[in-house]
Amino acid sequence: MPETYLKKILKARVYDVAQETPLDYAPSLSVRLNNRVWLKREDEQPVFSFKCRGAYNKMVQLDAALLRKGVITASAGNHAQGVALGARHLHGKAIIVMPNTTPRIKVDAVGRLGAEVILHGDNYDDAYDCAQQLAAKKRLTFVHPYDDPEVIAGQGTIAFEILKQFTESIHAVFVPVGGGGLISGIASYIKQIHPEVKVIGVEPDDADAMCRSLRAGRRIRLKEVGMFADGVAVRQVGKETFRVVRKFVDQVLCVSTDQTCAAIKDIFEDTRSVMEPAGALAVAGLKEYAERTAVQGENLIAITSGANMNFDRLRHVSERAELGERREAILAVTIPERPGSFRKLCSVISNRAITEFDYRYADAQEAHVYVGVQIQSSSEIDTLIKKLERNDYPTLDLTDNEMAKVHIRHLVGGRAPQAKHEIVYRFEFPERPGALREFLQKMGHNWNITLFHYRNHGADFGRVLCGMQIPEQEKRAFREFLTALGYPYKNETDNPAYRLFLG
Repeated sequence: MPETYLKKILKARVYDVAQETPLDYAPSLSVRLNNRVWLKREDEQPVFSFKCRGAYNKMVQLDAALLRKGVITASAGNHAQGVALGARHLHGKAIIVMPNTTPRIKVDAVGRLGAEVILHGDNYDDAYDCAQQLAAKKRLTFVHPYDDPEVIAGQGTIAFEILKQFTESIHAVFVPVGGGGLISGIASYIKQIHPEVKVIGVEPDDADAMCRSLRAGRRIRLKEVGMFADGVAVRQVGKETFRVVRKFVDQVLCVSTDQTCAAIKDIFEDTRSVMEPAGALAVAGLKEYAERTAVQGENLIAITSGANMNFDRLRHVSERAELGERREAILAVTIPERPGSFRKLCSVISNRAITEFDYRYADAQEAHVYVGVQIQSSSEIDTLIKKLERNDYPTLDLTDNEMAKVHIRHLVGGRAPQAKHEIVYRFEFPERPGALREFLQKMGHNWNITLFHYRNHGADFGRVLCGMQIPEQEKRAFREFLTALGYPYKNETDNPAYRLFLG
């Protein structure tokens, strides 16, 4: 059977619709990891994903009458585009059943290729069941996304290209894993040509069907899967792909959403291209492997499998990338509730850039501040916490606290009826390292701060919402402070949003 796959891959017909993609050197990643990192750019295919290879290799071998009658498939998006492209090239018909959760960019792309799109269910399995029923009812040919020898062989042409393009020794090739079609094709070819090369799969830790199946020695069906990396979100791997993976794949790693977001940023910094989450999985796994094994000076190759990214996901990716790279620490710091406390806290944090600062007055004795701090490595978190606690600031590390990162950061606030004479101003200041500390220093320690919100969004100007207790007799001095401050400001005390939720 292994020899059969070798022949199938060598005979696969993919280049009517697919192209040989480049193997690009990633200079920034290579320097950081002290290895030579290479990216196999499947995101540069005509449908921005490798899936057109396997889909077309399956369809081109079908009888012309079957193509005219029509093919059908279920897909979260990239395989759908591959089938639609193949059908258009072969003058056939295609029906694609996609989950309702499929990113709009993928649904629209399939429609533009001329296929009929049916949205059904909340996940791939729902769409798959619907497609199977329609295939039986209308007598259509089902093109499986991954569990088909011809599809596997089509994906295996990527490995053929890698070994042709790269003649030096390869330590490991990292491959994203969903149903297992891509890694089955790549592993079955590489291991028969160069068995010494490691083939390592990478899954999201909330969609780890292959990892669990390998541990159990049988295919495990997950009760639910995370949908962030929708391109690999399957509940159960294929029967044939599981057999091939057990035979040829060295290991499968799991990575977090934060690690995947960090990998998207890493790829962007080296290529100026934006991967979808599944497309960046292999790089996230490569980084995890390099850290675990401390391997150095080796050639490491990652498959960047797709770039069909929904634009509205970029905000989430940007928020989580620094955390995934351990470039931002999230801390809850308790400080005395008195004027000047914020300024002193910033001086203890010293020259580290503050990325977020959220606070609302709640108690006359102490204040709880949600702080984001830029760091260079995870080891700095412990160092910073020890420094804060030496200065009598009890500190809780929230960097790995999912609820804090997703929800609490947006919920720091509320009404503060004890905050008498409160006024609220919005300020802008040039966004640069130390800008927030400089802002607080200019405020001095004359007035008690009752509300503070700041988040660095990478814009030219930092924006702060600040509440202060300013008694009537102090208002003249406060107006003089505003004039001396030199930053644009606006009085928001009468803003209806403030009145409704905070005042």
